[in-house]
Formats: sequence, structure tokens, C-alpha cells
Amino acid sequence: MEKKLLSTSQAIAHRLENLILDGSLAPEQKMASERQLASSLRVSRSVIREALHELQGRGVIETRHGQGSFVARILPEPEDESPLMQLFFGHSRTLYDLFEVREQLEGQASFLAAQRATDKDRYLITKAFNAMEEADPLTNADLDHAFHRAIVNASHNPVLVHVLDSLKTLMLHSVHASVSNLSHRASFKQQIDKHHRRIYQAIMNGQAAAAQKAAAGHVAQVREALRKIEEEEKSIIRAAVEE
Repeated sequence: MEKKLLSTSQAIAHRLENLILDGSLAPEQKMASERQLASSLRVSRSVIREALHELQGRGVIETRHGQGSFVARILPEPEDESPLMQLFFGHSRTLYDLFEVREQLEGQASFLAAQRATDKDRYLITKAFNAMEEADPLTNADLDHAFHRAIVNASHNPVLVHVLDSLKTLMLHSVHASVSNLSHRASFKQQIDKHHRRIYQAIMNGQAAAAQKAAAGHVAQVREALRKIEEEEKSIIRAAVEE
């Protein structure tokens, strides 16, 4: 049986698919413009347009008017106001359930990032790390989350990337709780900063086992610190602090 030859646009669509499959293009990441893609892939803009149209038709990417094309999600993120999300946010144990999930998945993401991070990944992780370090510790939850997300993207495991992306709101909820309850306590803040530096340095040095241990240990220690505070003070802040 003869192998069917791909058209130029189909071949380009296949190359873009592979970038999504290997995690080089993350969920919701904006793709390069038609002009940039045409230049880097050395084809005409009409070929790029046809390839993007094919990917859009199959639901692999989404084109937003006036904004460009974005990688679609494998798993949809629940709406913040959905009954299920409100149930999760309102339940006392959900926060600790989230930390259990983060401990395993972020530990593995750090392990893979130390092995697979490209020069671009290391640049983005460094940029996120520096931004987090320089920010006000009481309002840096989003930057803290961005640092961990840059590491996940550098794992180049698209299943892991998409699973964590689908839990983004819940994950950010756990980071806000950590920042709100721990960052104003000097001893805990120093500990968190030390954890982040260990994760960062291990990934930059390509030390996979050390990166996994540091990331998993960081999440576990934050979880136990929150549990201890809740036991001693009978409550913790679970909602995001208004800036």
C-alpha cells in the first residue's frame, strides 16, 4: 500500500502538532504570528494560514479575533462559579488534598525539567524566579505560581502540562493560601525562599533527583506548616488576599 504524501500545509500542521505533543507549545500559549511562522518554517503565509485553519478545524488550536492563535486545552478548566468549584473551595480538606496532588506532580515536573529544559526554558524559569524573589512577599502568589508553572512547562510532558493546567484555578488557590498564611511569618518566609532556591538551582544544574526532592519537600513542608497553624490558631486564610 502506497504511503499518502502530505501536502505542504499538512506537513506544516504536522510539525506544529508535534510541538504541542512534546510540550514545546503549552495549553493556551499564543502561537507565533503567520509572518513569523512563515519565516521560521520557510514557507509562504498562505501555507501557514491553511495549516492553522486545519488545526483549528480539528480543535487543536483556537483562533481569537484580533489576538491570534492559541493552543487549545486537552482538559477544560472548571468555571470558578460552577457548583463543583464552589464545593471544592468551601470544603475544609480540599486545600490539603491539593497539596498532596502538587507534591507528586510538581516533584515529577521538576525531575523532568532538570533533564529536559531547553535554553529558552531555563531563561523563562530564571525570569520567573527573579520576578518572584523581587516582589512583595505578601502579594506575590501569582508570581509564585508562575515560577512553578514555568517548571511544569519545561518538563515537556504534555499530559502533565495539560493536567496541571486544567487545575490552574485550584492550584493558584493553594498558592494564595500559602502566601497569605506564611509569608508574613519570618521563619516560614525564609524557609520558603530556601526551598525555591534549591528547586531553581537543581533544575539549572540538571540535577533531576535533587530537583524532585526539593520540589516535593517544599510542597509537603508548606502543607504541614499550614496544618500546624490551623491546629494552633483554629483557622487559616483560604481566600486570596486583596491587593
